[in-house]
Amino acid sequence: MSDDVDVVEALRAAISRGDYAPRQRLVESDLCEQYGASRFIVRMALQTLAAQGIVEMQRNRGARIRQVSIEEAIEIAEARRALESLIAGRAAERATKDDATELRGLIEQMKVASGSGELIAYSDLNAVLHKLVRRIAQHHTAAQVIEILGGQMVRHQFQLALVPGRIAVSLGQHERIAEAIAQRDPEAASQAMHDHVSSVIEALRSLPALGRA
Repeated sequence: MSDDVDVVEALRAAISRGDYAPRQRLVESDLCEQYGASRFIVRMALQTLAAQGIVEMQRNRGARIRQVSIEEAIEIAEARRALESLIAGRAAERATKDDATELRGLIEQMKVASGSGELIAYSDLNAVLHKLVRRIAQHHTAAQVIEILGGQMVRHQFQLALVPGRIAVSLGQHERIAEAIAQRDPEAASQAMHDHVSSVIEALRSLPALGRA
């Protein structure tokens, strides 16, 4: 692995899985060895993640995982709710038959992952579905903002996936979003996405105080 984008994605995935603790220092030499990348590539990846609010750069001390409190994660989700709802409605206006087929196919994969208890696979498919909705919508400004906001709460999103019963709730909500878009119903798609993110916010509020600032 040598491309800076690959290192960014690998690091983001590791952070979301909890491989690194909040405020844990990221040593460039260790990351170079782990990802088989040059120091330049690793440094660029860390700067990208810092710009996205996932890590923070400290003067003369390098990078460390930025701790995002639950309160901040809730604020991020509240901002995302408006943007995600806008994008879902726009996606319903633009969806093609091929898009509908792809959305329904992803839902089927999510059902399989949910049924077999594959939490990481489900979480990954969840992210893929949201990215697909953004691609269909073709609202580039909203999509860019969502990418940045979403990156800051990847750890909390994965934590939510571990809450008993959460995946079943999430799956039904995603199925409603996907079907509304496939049916090209902007109002239903926007409302389904609004309800989904509202549910995420309520779930965040129910998380234990661990990680609160």
